[in-house]
Amino acid sequence: MSERPPLPPFTRETAIQKVRMAENAWNTGDPEKVSLAYTKDSRWRNRAEFFQGREAIVAFLKRKWARELDYRLIKELWAFHDNRIAVRFQYEWHDDSGNWFRAHGNENWEFDERGLMRRREASINDVPIRESERKFLWEQGPRPDDFPGLTELGL
Repeated sequence: MSERPPLPPFTRETAIQKVRMAENAWNTGDPEKVSLAYTKDSRWRNRAEFFQGREAIVAFLKRKWARELDYRLIKELWAFHDNRIAVRFQYEWHDDSGNWFRAHGNENWEFDERGLMRRREASINDVPIRESERKFLWEQGPRPDDFPGLTELGL
């Protein structure tokens, strides 16, 4: 089995690193790549959906990103302890009719000893926005290092 450093127990610095690594992976829009950060039997709750395992994660992300177009995500560390991390996040996306949204959410993560996430609990709310209200304005892919985070954006 491979490891996904940084490994628990987390320090503030390694928790921040883990959060940014997750954000960067999700911003690739690559379900297969994203799924490798989770245990093979990882348990998820995403909004009102409950599922388990990498195959289910890949299927979920394919459905998600087929619907949530031009997805841009920013995550921020909220709290951490031992092998757990809590984050708050926001992402922007539009549907196939051009309606824009900013999703606001929080996640609780639990990791195994190899640094793979074995549990993810996500609560998310979508808020309609006008295209002119978008704030996450970088090219598709990971957020540039010099692009502000949620706190810096006043979010």
